[in-house]
Amino acid sequence: MSTRRRRWPARRSNCPEWTLAEHSSDRLEILPVAGLPEFRPGDDLTGAIADAARWLRSGDVVVVTSKIVSKIEGRLIRVPSDPEARDEARRKLVEQEAVRVLARFGRTLITQNRIGVVQAASGVDGSNVHGDEIALLPADPDASALALRNGLRERLGVEVAVVITDTMGRAWRVGQTDAAIGSSGLKVLHSYEGEVDAQGNELQVTEIAVADEVAAAADLVKGKLKAIPVAVVRGLSLVDDGSTARKLVRPVEEDLFRLGAAEAIAQGRREAVLVRRSVREFADEPVDPEVLRRSITAALTAPAPHHTKPVRFVWLRDRGLRTKLLEAMRESWRADLSGDEFTDEQIAKRVSRGEILFNAPELVLPFLVPGGAHTYPDARRNDCERTMFTVAGGAAVQGLLIALAAEELGSCWIGSTIFAADVAREVLGLGAGWQPLGAVAIGHPLSPAGPRVPAAPGDGLVEL
Repeated sequence: MSTRRRRWPARRSNCPEWTLAEHSSDRLEILPVAGLPEFRPGDDLTGAIADAARWLRSGDVVVVTSKIVSKIEGRLIRVPSDPEARDEARRKLVEQEAVRVLARFGRTLITQNRIGVVQAASGVDGSNVHGDEIALLPADPDASALALRNGLRERLGVEVAVVITDTMGRAWRVGQTDAAIGSSGLKVLHSYEGEVDAQGNELQVTEIAVADEVAAAADLVKGKLKAIPVAVVRGLSLVDDGSTARKLVRPVEEDLFRLGAAEAIAQGRREAVLVRRSVREFADEPVDPEVLRRSITAALTAPAPHHTKPVRFVWLRDRGLRTKLLEAMRESWRADLSGDEFTDEQIAKRVSRGEILFNAPELVLPFLVPGGAHTYPDARRNDCERTMFTVAGGAAVQGLLIALAAEELGSCWIGSTIFAADVAREVLGLGAGWQPLGAVAIGHPLSPAGPRVPAAPGDGLVEL
């Protein structure tokens, strides 16, 4: 099988700044290595390939399916032949070979295995082996590739590269392809950073996984059912920079998707409360109404006494009504403070703290409407009933703040309406039973911040 990649010589001649150093070749051949035996532990893989491919040339890339490497290296695990018992053993091996489990989709685990590769089932495979066996990946595929490369040099006197492959799925893509898990004698990555394309554009981050491309190309003549586990890619301009397939494994600190689904969900749950913080400066960006509705809906799931629903969230979308309410409340605060022997300057400073309620993109007022509360013949139990409903209101407010933070919205709870309850009810036309629980300013944070770092509980935790 041959492929061609055009180099567009006419354009190159018209573009003097063209400096691109290609990793590709004008013509490639992909040749199957036929006549190989069924391999078993201890077999001479190098000798078998040397006998079947005496036509190898220096510069060829020998591409080997990892399964036969696993077999000759004794990476076969004896398991029961009963299908259910065999599958149970396979699943246990998947977990044993995993360094960490990234995601779980039904019965399928996405893991990082012992050689650092992220793939389904840790590379544990029950295909192309006997019914009472399961194959693990080679313990060190790069070392296996180097050993085979050295062996072919000794047997045939040729300088070849070796790539060991395994089949994998890919993020965002349907289907599987072969990828390199071991390599020797090949520059596994080719960077185009700083090169200039045909239009004169400098490339910034393009980096080609050459070893993976070789692995996938070779699989087109190997297949899964043709009993051809080895192929040769001919025509590449080989550069041996000493790199191995391990270089293709992205370091955890650089991995944009280092958390699998299970880990990400677990971390999100742990940080749900910690991401909530008081935000007093908001960006000039509108809040999506559906996101706010979703947050309020989540907050309304907070527990409440006697299966009641005593919390109401009033979303002041009418700017005129909001301004009317806040101005009336401001006058009420001033009147209260003027009787406390504060100076005009001190009063102005305290009142100015409420400016956030004028300026926030959205404002939500929580109220407690304790319908369904039990009535008792004594004051003590009635006070307890009121406290119980107040706690339920607080739980709903906290739920709103956390739900907003989870939606990447900032919020700040301010107790203003509690001190101007009559004013709030009058301006908004609410009944006497509506008990204000403050105000929540909402918007996109001007300076987003990560989750808080929990401190030692100190006096906040009493263990008896």
